[in-house]
Amino acid sequence: MSNKKFDLSGRVAVVTGGGGVLGSSIARSLLEAGVKVVILDIRQEAMDEKLAELRELGEVAGLTCNVLDRESLKDVRQRILDKWGSIDMLINVAGGNMPGATLREDQTIFDMKFEDFNKVNDLNLNGTVYPSIVFGEAMASQGKGSIINISSMAVYSAITRVPGYSTAKTAVDIFTKWMAMEMALKFSEKIRVNSIAPGFFIGNQNRGVLINPDGSLTDRSKKVMARTPMRRFGDITELNGIVQFLCSDEASFITGAIIPVDGGFSAFSGV
Repeated sequence: MSNKKFDLSGRVAVVTGGGGVLGSSIARSLLEAGVKVVILDIRQEAMDEKLAELRELGEVAGLTCNVLDRESLKDVRQRILDKWGSIDMLINVAGGNMPGATLREDQTIFDMKFEDFNKVNDLNLNGTVYPSIVFGEAMASQGKGSIINISSMAVYSAITRVPGYSTAKTAVDIFTKWMAMEMALKFSEKIRVNSIAPGFFIGNQNRGVLINPDGSLTDRSKKVMARTPMRRFGDITELNGIVQFLCSDEASFITGAIIPVDGGFSAFSGV
């Protein structure tokens, strides 16, 4: 007998960064669960490509949007409300790193490009804050909703070479807790804000750092494996379950949490 508290069918979800690997994977899993999904991306071509794959699974729409442009977000919010009447879930996937804010092994912090450092912080932090406020306002009006942010293993301990990404994701964590407090205290205990902290997954952004051209593990990957009790990288689909759980009524007393999905990386000292 199925548990209706896990049932998400008929709800409306917004997924930022929906043209990317992680965003489209989450969108796919929600569509398969009967959710109406809106994917947002600043890259029209990438979004159109994912839409072509997702349309056969259910009700999905794609809208071009810059998560750092609040007016653009407000326009998208109104279009979604006009079309489907509510916004029940927001998954803030848009983010990432860039070369100038990532140090090579032969560089120090003094070689970092501050322009890229600022861009990485802006994208990951404000790219989470702005959608949370714009779409969270719709949730406040309807008295219910679930927001899920993306944290990182880089907030649990200092991971070498990624100062910009580390500071941005650490800020996302405290914003998650702050927004959870704000929504529950001032609007509704049925509006929950949580974050998931992925471990190490192979994606387009980090493939060159983790995998050699011949398919073998880089030295950095070997260090990751040594700290991961499961001794493997995660599969991108292994994040879908926690997203669906946190959006469901079964997670009704969970808010302000940062939940690792990392094969044990954050729990293991390595000794």
